[in-house]
Formats: sequence, structure tokens, C-alpha cells
Amino acid sequence: AASPPPPRIADFQEVLGEPTVALSKLRDLCFSGIPFDGGLRCLCWKILLNYLPLEKALWSSLLKKQRDLYSQFLKEMIIQPGIAKANLGVSREDVTLEDHPLNPNPDSRWNTYFKDNEVLLQIDKDVRRLYPDMAFFQRPTDYPCLLILDPQNEFETLRKRVEQTTLKSQTVARNRSGVTNVSSPLKTTPSSLSEYEVLPNGCEAHWEVVERILFIYAKLNPGIAYVQGMNEIVGPLYYTFATDPNSEWKEHAEADTFFCFTNLMAEIRDNFIKSLDDSQCGITYKMEKVYSTLKEKDVELYLKLQEQNIKPQFFAFRWLTLLLSQEFLLPDVIRIWDSLFADDKRFDFLLLVCCAMLTLIRDQLLEGDFTLNMRLLQDYPISDVHLILKKAKELQDSK
Repeated sequence: AASPPPPRIADFQEVLGEPTVALSKLRDLCFSGIPFDGGLRCLCWKILLNYLPLEKALWSSLLKKQRDLYSQFLKEMIIQPGIAKANLGVSREDVTLEDHPLNPNPDSRWNTYFKDNEVLLQIDKDVRRLYPDMAFFQRPTDYPCLLILDPQNEFETLRKRVEQTTLKSQTVARNRSGVTNVSSPLKTTPSSLSEYEVLPNGCEAHWEVVERILFIYAKLNPGIAYVQGMNEIVGPLYYTFATDPNSEWKEHAEADTFFCFTNLMAEIRDNFIKSLDDSQCGITYKMEKVYSTLKEKDVELYLKLQEQNIKPQFFAFRWLTLLLSQEFLLPDVIRIWDSLFADDKRFDFLLLVCCAMLTLIRDQLLEGDFTLNMRLLQDYPISDVHLILKKAKELQDSK
């Protein structure tokens, strides 16, 4: 007989085996970290991010519906505009009457097309640098998008659009203040290595899949479109789903990532919207909250940072906006996200993790001058995320 699974895996299997998943039990289990085995993490994240309902009987019909919907998005937003562009030569006269590249009308399809290209170039620049310390994103996916890679295709794919659109880089350089510093010193690579190559036709690298997810998201959410840093949010989700040991799930990693990313962004998108920075849901409020929590837990450290005029936006902006995805290596980020997604107060725990990170280096911060302390905060020295999560849990329990 096969040996029984280890106790923690058995606990997960028991909760996930019920006809209706008990969410509070699942949250408790996930909070302490989800085992990779058997695709448990992929499944738990899909439930915690409200992609899968708690009633298991609904799963297969919902997944089919959402994956079909995603194919529809690809057809409408990548394939049809691509066909329109490719057919230009054929039906020249119809196009020119109604709509042509210089048409100033804001409803012009061309106008939209060029605007989309600006967004696409920014996405392309960012996804080509995703996790350069790992080979994963440069490798070909086992499940390239057949709709797009069909050799019969004459239409313009995103890959071709990027090649043909060498817009002036200035148009793309508008980004959030502070986000320019989005990549931590830890992650920089020599410039020659920092851009991923495009694979030969018929193959598709994982970073290209991420590019497509972000492009579709930007098209469907014009109010926010694409902001630098979103690539750092979608990366760990896609990596988790695309390495699922269960091939039936893995095959649909792109569509599933898209919907989980959309749900996650619905909760954190206010951090990315500049006009909300100072509102109660915006990022400034959350950064202040890190300091007010620190003041409660460790007033001496709080006063030291105040005295040195180290503002939370110098480091906490990136920590909070990117859910710590830039501060640690990818497997550690994924472990932190187990706890964050399991938090029923949705990211209140993130504030405590940030506080824990500060208190764990309090001795160094109390001794350091401004420059030294900024370096510590910009390139956080502790890599043991279990220690950080344990400390954050202690802070939570001491309320």
C-alpha cells in the first residue's frame, strides 16, 4: 500500500476534499505555508484569490467558462487588430475612407492602436527583465498559445508589433515617482544579460506569456492600463501556475493567471493609481500606517527613523505596492504570499510584515546613520522569510 501523506499534506487534502471548502480552515492552513506537493499551492491560491468558488461541484464549469472567455479576449484584442493591420494592403480603399493612421478622431481605431503600442512597449521592456536570476522566464513554455502561434497566421502578433514599433523611448518613460527605483540592487544584472531574447518562431518563452496577460489586462482596464511594477505582481502568480505538477492545470496557466491577477489587482490596484495616493485607500495612507504601527510596537526605533528623516516612501512604497516581490528571492516571495493571500483582513498582515522587517534590524538601524540605514532598507539584509513571518505573527498576536 502507498504510504500515507505527511500530516500537513493530509490536513490540506481533508479540507480540499469536502464538497464545500471551509474557507476559515483553509486560510489557517495556508497562513503557515502551503506545500508544493500535488499542486496544492496552485489550487489554494485560486480559492484564496476568489477565482474558484468554495463549492467544488462548480469548479469544472467555471474553469471552462473563464478559459473560453480568455480565448475570446485574445481573439478580440490581439488577433483581430492584428488581422486588420495585416489586411491594410488588401482593402486599402475601405480603410482610408473611414479610418487612416493620421485620422485625428479620438474614436479612430488607429488612434487606439498607437496608444496600445505605447503601453505594449512599456510592458515589453519590463517583462524582458523579470527575475533575471532564474532561467524559468526565458525558457519555452510547453503550452504555447496555438491561437497565436499558428504558422498559417499572417496577422500581426504582439511579438511583431514590438519589432515594428520602435517608438521614441521618451513616450514610455512616464512612470510613478519612486517606482523608478522599483528594482532592488540585489536584482540588477549586467546590461548585456538583462533583456531576454525572443525565441525562434513556433516557440514562446514564459516572459512572452506574461506580456500577453499584462497587455490584455491593460486593454480591459483602461482606467489604470499598465503601471510599471505590475509585472512583479503577475510574475510569481504565473510561475506558480506554470510549474504546477498537475499538467491539466498547468496547460491553462495563462488564462488562470490572468483571472487571479485581475482579482488580486482589484484589491491592490489603488496602490498603483496616482490620483488616490493621498486618499484612505491609497498608498500614502498605507505607508503612514507602517510607521504608526511601528510607533505602537517599538517607539525608540520609530523616533530614530523620524529623527533621521527616513520617510516610509523611501522603502515602504516598494514593499507595499509590490507585495515584497522585489525584496526576496522568488521561492521566498511565494512563501510570503501564502500568508498574505490567507489573511482574511486582506493585506493588513503585510503592514505587520513590514514592521517585523524593521524591528528585526533595529539594532543596526539604531546605530546607523542616514546613508547606512537607507542602504539597509533599500537592500534588506535578512533573507530568512520564516523568521520575518514568525516575528510578524508575534506582532499580530500582541495587539
